[in-house]
Amino acid sequence: MKIIIIEDEQLTASDLAATIKKAEPSAQVIAILGSVKESLDFFDSNPPKADLIFSDIQLGDGLSFEIFHSVAIHTPIIFCTAYDEYALNAFKVSGIHYMLKPFSVKTVKEALVKFMELRNSLSQNNEQYETLISLLNNKKNQGSVLVYQHDKIVPVKVENIALFFIESEITYLLTLDRVKLPINKTLEELEYIAGRNFYRANRQFLVNRKAIKDSSQYFGRKLAINLTIPFTEKITVSKTKVTEYLEWLSEC
Repeated sequence: MKIIIIEDEQLTASDLAATIKKAEPSAQVIAILGSVKESLDFFDSNPPKADLIFSDIQLGDGLSFEIFHSVAIHTPIIFCTAYDEYALNAFKVSGIHYMLKPFSVKTVKEALVKFMELRNSLSQNNEQYETLISLLNNKKNQGSVLVYQHDKIVPVKVENIALFFIESEITYLLTLDRVKLPINKTLEELEYIAGRNFYRANRQFLVNRKAIKDSSQYFGRKLAINLTIPFTEKITVSKTKVTEYLEWLSEC
C-alpha cells in the first residue's frame, strides 16, 4: 500500500508515518508534502501512483482542500486534523474518513481498515469504485446566492452568474450582464452550491459553462478558458485537469 502524507508540521508528519507503519507494516510512505504549494507542484509533475492520502487540513499557506480542487486527484483521502469544523468539506473531495488529532495506532488502524474494506468490497468492479469517488464529489445545485449590498440582501440567480473569482483575497461574482459584486463565501462553498454547471478551473476561478466561449492551448500544456464576456484575467486549466475539464465541457 503506497501512501502520501500532507502535513506542514515535520514532527507530526514523521510521527504519522511511523504510526502508519506500526498499524500496517506493509504500508509504504512514498512522499511527505508540507504545504499547498509543494503539493500542487508534486501532483502537477506526474507523481508515482498512490493508493491512499493522509492529509492535514490547515496548512501553513492555506487549506488542503485547495489542492484537491485545483488538481484532478482520484485517490481516496483520510483527513487528519485537530479541528472538526471541516468535516462536511472533507467528504466533498474524495474523503473517505475523518480522523481527529492526536492520532494513535488504534485510530490509524481503524482508518486503514475502513479504506481496505472499501477497496476490497469494490475490487471486483472498478467502475463501482470510480462511481463512489464521483458521488463523494457530487455538488448540489442551488437556485440563488445572496449578496449583501449596504443594508439590503439581494438574491442573484446562479444561472445568471458567469463566474466566481478571487481578487485581492476577496471573492466576487460576475454576472452574464457584467455586474461585479462581492460575495461573503469561499470558492469551496460556492463550488458546492453552484453545482455541475460550474467548473473549478483553479484556485482562483469557478466558471459557468454558459459563459465559456471556447478553450485554447496555453503554455505548459495548459488550456486557457475564453469567456463570452470581457474579462481581463487569464483563466487556465492545469495539464493534470485538462482531461477532466474536457469531459465536463462535453456534458452539455
